[in-house]
Amino acid sequence: MERKTSRATAGLAGLLASVTLLTACGSGGEADRAASGDAARAATEVTFWGWAKGTKEVVDEFNKSHTDIKIKFEEIPSGAAGGYAKFSNAVKAANAPDVMSIEYAQLPDFVNQGAVEDLSVEVADVKAKYPANVLSMVELGGKTWALPMDAAPQVFYYRKDLFDKWGVEVPETWDEFRAAAEKVKKADKKARIATFFPDDGPVLAALAWQAGARWFGAEGDAWKVAVNDAATKKVADYWQGLVKDGLVHSHAAFSQEWNASLESGETAGYVGASWGAGVMKGNHATQSGKWAVAPVPNWGTPASGMLGGTSFVAGKGTKKLKAAAEVIKWLTTSDAAWTSRLASGTSSGFPAAPDLVPVAAKSFDTSYYDGQDIYALFAESYKTIQPGWTWGPTMTQVFTSMKDQMGKVPSGGTTLPQALDETQNATVTEIKGRGLNVAG
Repeated sequence: MERKTSRATAGLAGLLASVTLLTACGSGGEADRAASGDAARAATEVTFWGWAKGTKEVVDEFNKSHTDIKIKFEEIPSGAAGGYAKFSNAVKAANAPDVMSIEYAQLPDFVNQGAVEDLSVEVADVKAKYPANVLSMVELGGKTWALPMDAAPQVFYYRKDLFDKWGVEVPETWDEFRAAAEKVKKADKKARIATFFPDDGPVLAALAWQAGARWFGAEGDAWKVAVNDAATKKVADYWQGLVKDGLVHSHAAFSQEWNASLESGETAGYVGASWGAGVMKGNHATQSGKWAVAPVPNWGTPASGMLGGTSFVAGKGTKKLKAAAEVIKWLTTSDAAWTSRLASGTSSGFPAAPDLVPVAAKSFDTSYYDGQDIYALFAESYKTIQPGWTWGPTMTQVFTSMKDQMGKVPSGGTTLPQALDETQNATVTEIKGRGLNVAG
């Protein structure tokens, strides 16, 4: 599963280091590192903000098994739903949590803001547990800013009972996906094979990643920005055609409307990621045994992008850096953390540390998927994740711009390719507005 970090990624690390407002050298963490032996043995309360499914159970397990550190957990809205804004405000008020959940896409932005602490020293002992392609997502400017919790390879969830009823073969390629979509619509005029999410830029990013897109790169001391590159335009043209021809529904991601269409059988599939198995199981319990999982359709060769994925950081200014790092290491690398997270039944996270995959596979009850070995499928999909992807320094803006533009697609107010062009222009403007160089 391990791949070498690309030269482009290494170049971006240096680029980010040259423009990032790194203020960690004066942080309260230094005092924590110098704490006396007696103080280190005293019970320490670490505040932790997060939203991932199963986290409460993980925290309960930690607090049962540890006497020197206790976690005070606050469940917050997911990042895009307000969690990141809450964290940013807390950093500005010098009241950030000791530990915070941050998805890979947003980490460079928070590093650039100086909102997280450098964990290089504290986590050096566990870095070898991670493949280079995942570890590269939390290493910027030659420093380690977080530890990865999970990877999130794309997969395709489908109603096997409906596919059997309608005589639809599970598609292996995107050409076959369109043919299957036509067959589903013909079999039931209200039913569709899947959904276009007009509010979910990360889904489009994962599909572009799978197709070989490279939204960001480095050229000397400048950012290369190509949100509308040829591979992404290919994906956009494809989904624009599905929308135009009425072969997919257009619902907001995870909305009441989307869930209702799944319940009624009017949506027979879901292009998602490994974590979606727990979401489907939790939200549609009455359909147990009817769903199965397959590799995401590809463009001719098995390939996947990554949709989501969470890391844990230490919030800027924490006075408990060592304790926070111990919590982060336990959350991401311990058998007990993954057992308790997945035994909750709400999470199907796929560990970023390969040694923990068997633990996850044993801990998640797959009866909802008729006993299918979904973790073996996740592992195979993970191996096909396209190397070389790098997140840019303004992903919150990118996804906001994308959402604003994509929202006009279902009504015909714009097209997906046009939405990409608008997002490209907005992204270049944003990056330059932050005083960073843009190539071209």
